[in-house]
Amino acid sequence: MQEAEPKLKVLFLCTGNSCRSQMAEGWARHLKGDAIDAYSAGIETHGLNPHAVQVMAEAGVDISDHRSKHLDEVKHIPFDYVMTVCDHAHESCPLFPGRTTVVHVGFDDPPRLAKAAKSEQEALDCYRRVRDEIRTFVETLPDSLKTQET
Repeated sequence: MQEAEPKLKVLFLCTGNSCRSQMAEGWARHLKGDAIDAYSAGIETHGLNPHAVQVMAEAGVDISDHRSKHLDEVKHIPFDYVMTVCDHAHESCPLFPGRTTVVHVGFDDPPRLAKAAKSEQEALDCYRRVRDEIRTFVETLPDSLKTQET
């Protein structure tokens, strides 16, 4: 019997760990839980965004028990990859020890997009678009990591 490969430890990092990194962690656990041990954190903590929770639930992924975590809470974990999902996190990303590879995959900020919305539905559509873009990206994991290493 062949031994299973160990799961990749992947951290999704954004500014406040309220929306994009939370959605990415949720998708990775939901779609790739057999291959990826997913985490999320922020350079700061802004609390879990209720719209992110809502649109993920619409897609069948429950992130309501997640909480906004600071990078310091997970820095002891030997990550294989740190995925920065916003430009600010990428620019502020600290050095990780050992063999950690940092990969930047930027996504639009749903709260910023939603500021121009004229209705709650239009605001939620901004979150849905980014949710779906993150899902499409997570579906390529872990294979795409080998081609994106920087």
